[in-house]
Amino acid sequence: MDVDTRLLRYFAAVAEEGSLTGAAERLFVSQPALTKQIRRLEDDLGVRLFVRSRSGMALTEAGRELASRVPAVLDGWDEAVQATARSARVLRLGFLDAGAVGAVAEVIAGFRRAQPEWRVELRQFDWSDPSAGLARGEADAAVVRLPFPGQERFSVRELFVEERGVLLPARHPLAHNETVEFRELWDEPFVSAGVETGAWREHWLAVGERDGHPVRIGAVTSRPDEWLGAVAAGCVALAPESASRYYSHPDVVFRPVRGVSPSRVGLARPRGRTHEASLDELLKAITRRLKRS
Repeated sequence: MDVDTRLLRYFAAVAEEGSLTGAAERLFVSQPALTKQIRRLEDDLGVRLFVRSRSGMALTEAGRELASRVPAVLDGWDEAVQATARSARVLRLGFLDAGAVGAVAEVIAGFRRAQPEWRVELRQFDWSDPSAGLARGEADAAVVRLPFPGQERFSVRELFVEERGVLLPARHPLAHNETVEFRELWDEPFVSAGVETGAWREHWLAVGERDGHPVRIGAVTSRPDEWLGAVAAGCVALAPESASRYYSHPDVVFRPVRGVSPSRVGLARPRGRTHEASLDELLKAITRRLKRS
């Protein structure tokens, strides 16, 4: 019987977290979607893996047997993927937004000239996965916005700090202000990432900087074009300063904001993996370049 390794990753996360909620946050998927995948795995195997209760998800005897073996299976698969990429000379670098990786292109160009046998793939992920592919093993390293859920499981080096501002509809009364006070935005409908993104979502809503004032959600998006469209339609959104250079819309303006903390950009990679010397060299070059930005 063939089983999708993604199902095994989902199973392992639920087994380790002991709950669908914690596993969904860790994997950046919705709880209903995760529940569906666990049921699919149980159907494929023909056994119950969990006993569901109000207190969480307890492993059955069959589930405990599978849980004892899955980590080795996934580690072996990840190593096989890495070995394949090394033999094909491919390095996968994930990112979320152009502003965070603006200076990376020239580093990659230099790396390609120095090591033409290697192919570097810049892979953009949408905001439903703030780890930019790391959590699902789809990137060897990633330029990320901090904080993101589960970042303690990765090696993370902070690269630079960038001020946050606000995207406003061009017709908004505050759009003519040179600077906006965050307090003036508290009652506005905000564009939000999905709830599965946890702390990342809260950071971009500045939940902890509202003195307890509730957040009003006007739209939920995961892509820049949806994000800008929601603002043009009447919502507002906190955004890094670089958004004003890399993303534009005729009906949207960017304004600096006072009273909200900045965005931190970091370089993340899995812990405990066998390091490829060429990847190390590329990441060191990216670190040097972005720290000078």
